[in-house]
Amino acid sequence: MSKIHILNGAQPYAFAPGGLNATFAARARERLEARGHEVRLTTIAEGYDVEAEIESHRWADTVILQFPVNWMGVPWSFKRYMDEVYTAGMDGRLCAGDGRTTDAPKANYGMGGALVGTRYMISATFNAPAEAFDDPSEPFFEGMSMDDLLRPVHLNAKFFGMTPLPSFGAFDVMKNAEVASDLARLDARLAIVFEENAHAAA
Repeated sequence: MSKIHILNGAQPYAFAPGGLNATFAARARERLEARGHEVRLTTIAEGYDVEAEIESHRWADTVILQFPVNWMGVPWSFKRYMDEVYTAGMDGRLCAGDGRTTDAPKANYGMGGALVGTRYMISATFNAPAEAFDDPSEPFFEGMSMDDLLRPVHLNAKFFGMTPLPSFGAFDVMKNAEVASDLARLDARLAIVFEENAHAAA
């Protein structure tokens, strides 16, 4: 069975205390443990130990990044986590610098990742409705997908050599939340993803 590290990157605010992301993170942990997987969960806003987080990234077969999209990116506390944990891990534990060598100083930037073989999954919540994405007639995103919007998060993971799993999104959560439906979709996604991983490892 897999070893899974879940990061709950929600930053509590008065208007959005982070309950939905906490629910998704707890649901993923519950469902995955029930299927026999070993799971670690870090709630970033409650604090973390940098060295323990580096070790958990190295330990995990899969990292789940659970967060609300704030101003088109991750919340500030999650960005601080990345700045602290990921920078400390550039000593060879998460990556060997930025991947370049003295022999080829202009080539292979970003390709020094030490987590080759580790998978990751983005699970994000949005105020935006799903209909705002993937539609060139929508004037704000102009046809962008959620993965296009979250490209920096994907590139961070690629920097460490991780491989993406299909992303999961819960949309319109501030004004027209469908929590029961979203949880059911998350359950189905986790069952498919980790059943496929189990078969691939067998």
